Amino acid sequence: MSEKSYDVIVIGAGPGGYVCAIRAAQLGLKTAVVEKRAALGGTCLNVGCIPSKALLSASEKYEAAGHHFAEMGIKVSGVKLDLATMMGHKSKVVADNTKGIEFLFKKNKIDWLKGEGTIAATGKVQVGAETYSAKHIVIATGSEVSPLPGITIDEKKIVSSTGALELEKVPDHLVVIGAGVIGLELGTVWRRLGAKVTVIEYLDRVMPGMDLEVAKAAQRIFEKQGITFRLSTKVTSAKAEKNGVALTIEPAAGGKAETLAGDCVLVAVGRRPHTDKLGLDKVGVAMDKRGRIETNAHFETNIKGIYAIGDVIAGPMLAHKAEDEGVILAEMLAGQSGHIDYNLIPGVVYTWPEIANVGQTEEQLKEAGTAYKVGKFPFMANGRARAMAATDGFVKILADAKTDKVLGVHIVGPEAGTLIAECVLAMEFGASSEDIARTCHAHPTLNEVVKEAALAVDGRPLHI
Repeated sequence: MSEKSYDVIVIGAGPGGYVCAIRAAQLGLKTAVVEKRAALGGTCLNVGCIPSKALLSASEKYEAAGHHFAEMGIKVSGVKLDLATMMGHKSKVVADNTKGIEFLFKKNKIDWLKGEGTIAATGKVQVGAETYSAKHIVIATGSEVSPLPGITIDEKKIVSSTGALELEKVPDHLVVIGAGVIGLELGTVWRRLGAKVTVIEYLDRVMPGMDLEVAKAAQRIFEKQGITFRLSTKVTSAKAEKNGVALTIEPAAGGKAETLAGDCVLVAVGRRPHTDKLGLDKVGVAMDKRGRIETNAHFETNIKGIYAIGDVIAGPMLAHKAEDEGVILAEMLAGQSGHIDYNLIPGVVYTWPEIANVGQTEEQLKEAGTAYKVGKFPFMANGRARAMAATDGFVKILADAKTDKVLGVHIVGPEAGTLIAECVLAMEFGASSEDIARTCHAHPTLNEVVKEAALAVDGRPLHI
């Protein structure tokens, strides 16, 4: 029996992989996807972006019903948490999304090769006992949780993000190691549901890499909500015991150690490329010092016909970055051209309020010696935000001092993840802050805060 051949075989059915496969199939390429999970969608849909947003949304509503509805004249009594049903809601959301991808595979005639894929040789992918050939092999295997030396994750008392999405009861005290996106999002979920939350961060700030002013403002808001932060602190050990977890912590710069007790510990210190068991060393695919696959501008590795996208290559580990790369690569393989500007990939933290950014931070502009202007406008001065009782935060626009071209936008406030889209589009077209300021924005909307921040770059906001 001859082996089955394809134009494209994608290894990994996460956002980058499945989108790459769909676009390749749309362009007439015979396509297959290798996926070892029981469901398509990768980490994002199964144990990442989607289930976490389901719990974030549900927990926001629970907290609002218990604490904030009364402020708007809605009297609610006897609000109770049914965690099992909330988890059921999360599971249904995940199932509906993953089944949707199965439908798209069938619609686009994409074969799902179930199992773990290994690149046996150039143009050859082995899945179980079967070997398949392909003109183009795309590695889209995503990332996995970065471990912390000396700490064993058991997904019961010491959990990764995966275990934090499956807790069977609300912990009395949740200790989060890492003040990045994952730690803050999941920390806020369990705080809303009743847990005491302590976040420990090795650095002297939360959300490393984000604009510092926005990060500090967000930290103050989270502290008002009840989260405790221990910055410039490292965890030297965490041991699961009968009644919880015992942690040993000490100042990052060195000093006296102390103990901290928690019911549950979430290790959220980042993610690393998932590239083991692919056979990359055997075929000679080059890797960098951080374990990422090296690629050229066309996503091709040093081995002809083998490509990589998403979390396994350089750049932010974001689902939408992987999706764009997948589409561009598929179009290139079909003889078309593609483009991605890595400076214009938005980032969003789905806490409440949300935090979003695109482009350069003030710190980056200062380091580069770029002359810039700043325009800021608070949600407190926006009519729609006041009507929503959601006035925390602001929009901050950074523009070139000479040309007025928008260089970066940073938002902490309600629906920041949606508001940032306007700014990304403006920057894709090389807009100035005046372009945004002179664009008519509907009233009353939260988007008006973006317009006012753009006006503020020129020192002429209207409502403050």
